[in-house]
Amino acid sequence: MENTILRVENLSVCYNMDKNRTPVVNDISFNLERGSSLGVIGESGSGKTSLAMAMMGLLKKPATVTGQIHYGDNDLNRLSEKERNCYRWGKIAIVFQNSLDVLNPVLTVYEQISECIHQHTELKSQEAYKRVVRLLEMVGLEPSWSSYYPHQLSGGMRQRVLIAMALSCEPEVLIVDEPTTALDAIAKDEIIKLLSRLHKERKFALMVVSHEMQVIARLTSRIMVMYSGHIVEEGFTKDVLKNPMHPYTRGLIHASPAINPYRDLWGIPGEQENSSTGQCPFYNRCNQKVEQCRTKVPQLEYVSIERRVACNRKGIVTLLRGEGIHKSFEFKGKTVKACESCDIEIRSGEVVVLIGESGSGKTTLVGILSGILPADKGEVLFEGEKVQGNSATCRKNGIQIVFQDPFSATNEHLTIGQVISEPLDILKLGTKVERAEKVKQALKDVQLPYDDEFIARKCYSLSGGQRQRVALARSLVMEPKLLIADEISSMLDPSTQANVLRLLKGLQNTKGFAMLYITHDLSLAQKIADRVYVMYKGKIIEHGPAADIFECPKESYTSKLVQMIT
Repeated sequence: MENTILRVENLSVCYNMDKNRTPVVNDISFNLERGSSLGVIGESGSGKTSLAMAMMGLLKKPATVTGQIHYGDNDLNRLSEKERNCYRWGKIAIVFQNSLDVLNPVLTVYEQISECIHQHTELKSQEAYKRVVRLLEMVGLEPSWSSYYPHQLSGGMRQRVLIAMALSCEPEVLIVDEPTTALDAIAKDEIIKLLSRLHKERKFALMVVSHEMQVIARLTSRIMVMYSGHIVEEGFTKDVLKNPMHPYTRGLIHASPAINPYRDLWGIPGEQENSSTGQCPFYNRCNQKVEQCRTKVPQLEYVSIERRVACNRKGIVTLLRGEGIHKSFEFKGKTVKACESCDIEIRSGEVVVLIGESGSGKTTLVGILSGILPADKGEVLFEGEKVQGNSATCRKNGIQIVFQDPFSATNEHLTIGQVISEPLDILKLGTKVERAEKVKQALKDVQLPYDDEFIARKCYSLSGGQRQRVALARSLVMEPKLLIADEISSMLDPSTQANVLRLLKGLQNTKGFAMLYITHDLSLAQKIADRVYVMYKGKIIEHGPAADIFECPKESYTSKLVQMIT
């Protein structure tokens, strides 16, 4: 606490307009240490800028701000406007995000920077001029630019001017709001490097507000993730970006091209909205919600060292875990070890790819994980319960499998409707009318016709790609929490393969089920995987986040596989 320079406690912001109360910041608490760097990230509308403006005391009616903002021994929210002005710029400064809106178009750069100096310091004109020159040089601008007007500068140059203004009174806390928005790649890189250098040189506490993961990753050591005015995750930046523990955080990371340069980008399904009172704010968009989440607002609690998550389920849950799996087969008097001490874990809503060459044991392992094959040793748990036989595959919200060969996976003499509704019929799930509606919805989901004529067609009349979509629809009617896809595109032509895989990934993203995808195609794995397991001669020899596996593999076998796609 001795090193704490700013302490925010139970800060809330609410906008009151036309008799409607809109809370945008909800009971947020955190500390800023001297010389530290904190990132605040979230979608547009999550409350990031309102938080920054409230800390500066710049929110007026119709906004109401409650809570405490302690600078030293003083609660800034209790000060008068005149008293608070003594802290603005001199103690706490902000770099706003829209330079054209913030900078006065009729004042020169010199006039705008010197105005801050004259208002908040006692420097005389000659000393103020020297400081302006030093500030411009510090942010990488020639002093001659001081006579220019804002519209005569580029976006990157205007951002540098705003930084110079914010540092003009040598603050101890600098808040930077979306510092690189609308800048080109070169200007963005220059601003990030500038802020990083100034932070190290000046030792001020830095708080960066942004929706860009790359900016947060490069400028901050700690991160707070905001959603609908709430902090949903907090921890060291590098740890959170590598291993997010809240579904919302994971969604933000997956939507970042800078963090995922090789993958297709998928946004978080649904729209941010104010949640019902007493409900988890992320409830309507969460892929692992339970009944408790509808009636309880989660608290930000520690789930590990230096990591806090606001989730009633303590963060992203593990759906399936295989531990110490062994499986051998006898062949012509010889024992073939198909799986040897294999461990695997799949979390809710993620895509895990199991890669390895033909004969490495992938399909055998999948058979054991789904309960089709018994293990010689080890156990498989699905949602904490032991998988025995078809205990996980013969129920709604369980495990479903899409097999490699679409022709043998579906009975060609049955109609499309019969194939898709068969698991519903066997388990007697819903009425006959409800099952028919589920069949139509599943066909619609996989982008096949869903009229009565098509549903009545026999499967033998379909192409390979259509048969695979029907097999996928058959799995989706059971609303699985985990879908296992075993080489489902290997028998399709490249165009059909691309269409089926993009469809599958889109469904996974929209519906939120987890997926275990088995393949020997690393290029494909690179496009869809969150995490990768590498299997070789019956053993899992390496696993981790997809970026780590493809960028810096540890095993020579993995390196050899990766080199084949680079």
